[in-house]
Amino acid sequence: MAPLTWTANSHTGGLTGCGESYVLAKPPQQVPPPPHPEDIAAWAASQRAVHGGTSGVRITVQGRGSAAVVLEALHVRVVSRVAPTTDRKGVYSLSEGCGAALIPRFFSVDLDAHQPLARSTPGDNGEGTPIPAIDFPYRVSLQEPEVLVVSALAESCTCDWYLDLEWSSQGRTGTVRIDDHGRPFHTSSIKGLPGYRYDRIYHHPGRWVPIPAANMGATGD
Repeated sequence: MAPLTWTANSHTGGLTGCGESYVLAKPPQQVPPPPHPEDIAAWAASQRAVHGGTSGVRITVQGRGSAAVVLEALHVRVVSRVAPTTDRKGVYSLSEGCGAALIPRFFSVDLDAHQPLARSTPGDNGEGTPIPAIDFPYRVSLQEPEVLVVSALAESCTCDWYLDLEWSSQGRTGTVRIDDHGRPFHTSSIKGLPGYRYDRIYHHPGRWVPIPAANMGATGD
């Protein structure tokens, strides 16, 4: 058994927790309103929605006991890379504001690359405070967790991927697979798709309204 535990959530709003965007094979008239943040995963599953442009995966890693566990490296494994399907109707932004908890470590991944790498990048805490790029190794224990936020960008592909996290502790070494509850993470390009956001209070309340895809949170948060 590995001396650490982990959880991964790919529906937490990207790097800053400000909301992500999803590709659907439905026109806006058939898409229900954005859910509460805690219900995004169920909403995405019910609509057969996939991450559009960027998947922001928030990973919390914690030791099982007081002994330190060193996190040595994070590797990206792409298991499928295909052209986006032609049945996609639009990309829908679920941006609803920002949030933050533990100060995370930020990584960016280019899924279109032949050998994608998880690169340490600077970020912020969602309130404008900068967080410098600090690369591996990190140390965790039961009392000292780490949060890794991985922003994986797909500009030309629909990609299935997961992560391998290398660790060492008390003379032992190993690797744990980070995935989406036993399945790969799934990210699709939004190139050429119309973008929409949900209008709650402005010109067309209760409707999805067009916005430029370049302004979607999925392409850069």
